[in-house]
Amino acid sequence: MTLYDDLIWRGMIKDVSNEQEARRLLNDNKVKFYCGFDPTGESLTIGHWVQIIRMMLLARHGHTPIVLIGGATGLIGDPKQTSERKLLSLEASLQNAAKIERQLSRYLNGGQAVFVNNHDWIKDIDMISFLRDYGKQFSINYMLAKDTVAKRLESGISYTEFSYMLIQAIDFLHLYQQHDCKIQFGGSDQWGNITTGLELIRKVVGDQNEAVGLSSPLLLKADGSKFGKSESGSLWLDAELTTPYEVYQYFLNAADADIETYLKTLTLLDRPVIEKLVEATKTQPEARLAQKELAAEVVTLVHGKHALDEALAVTQALFSGQFSHLTPSGFNTLTKTLDHVVLKEARPLIDLLVDTKLAVSKREARTFIESGAIMVNDCKIEALDFTVNKHDAYTGGYVILRRGKKKYAILTIS
Repeated sequence: MTLYDDLIWRGMIKDVSNEQEARRLLNDNKVKFYCGFDPTGESLTIGHWVQIIRMMLLARHGHTPIVLIGGATGLIGDPKQTSERKLLSLEASLQNAAKIERQLSRYLNGGQAVFVNNHDWIKDIDMISFLRDYGKQFSINYMLAKDTVAKRLESGISYTEFSYMLIQAIDFLHLYQQHDCKIQFGGSDQWGNITTGLELIRKVVGDQNEAVGLSSPLLLKADGSKFGKSESGSLWLDAELTTPYEVYQYFLNAADADIETYLKTLTLLDRPVIEKLVEATKTQPEARLAQKELAAEVVTLVHGKHALDEALAVTQALFSGQFSHLTPSGFNTLTKTLDHVVLKEARPLIDLLVDTKLAVSKREARTFIESGAIMVNDCKIEALDFTVNKHDAYTGGYVILRRGKKKYAILTIS
């Protein structure tokens, strides 16, 4: 199977400006390609993982990724469908850009990837040059026809966000001319910006250019809801913002209807492996073999094998109720996923059950204790006057409160 056909099979191509040229460049050449990431936050989310996986796939076939961090475009704001983005300060944009570059370098470095920041060349373009050299290349009618702009016309769009597509077009032209970059990838929501870049290259370089644009479908759940959203919000690639355990649980609980898409677009597993797992979902759905493999593969790719081992240990501890084997790092993961209270001094268990939301009132807390439903670490507590102190803690200063079989909270001894 050729690389292009593999991308088609994985569902990673939606729009393509010139399929014949795309096939030639991807299958028969070693080319430079780019994908951009605006630093609107200090971390990328799992929603960006499709683009990262695609870049990793191309790199495996000898193509050179150019990772563009949008230090300049992040200051402008890619138009959302609903409203204007909150403008970042230059300092915040560049700080976020540095963090995201470090994050992406874990997946795309290896001495091959090229990292660039569009602030380096956009900052040198004065307003007159921007209007004469680039604004003059596009009619208002052309820009209004772009989907992202058209959807905002009724609610209104600032000239700042309206001009975003021109700045991204300059990026493609700059990389084509200065880095010999032939291909731009992006999500389907970026297609209007990608084709604007192709048009600028055509007008500046000529019709015989080799530039190609490709987009991938936006990843949604089978029920139409947004991918990468959990009850606690976005799933971040930064382990300090979203623990590997939370990422593992998200994919472990993926619906059967989503499994094939996730395996194809979010992992580097080969086709025979994916097809076998998809078949197992149909024949042994109760075993959730595909979900387990998907979750393990994503966590390992994003955070490494050690993080997967820890996620599995935490998962097993919550399933079995046995926590003594956890490392301090594992307990720290629990503080981010369970209701958590810092214990600065010895306190009555009844009060702590209310503080950790294991009981809605002291009266209910007493009832739970009297019925034998409460455990502190591995010990069932039946005394209403029981006080929790540092001597009850596991190594590292952690105490697990448990109500019934599956309701947990954690205390940290300060």
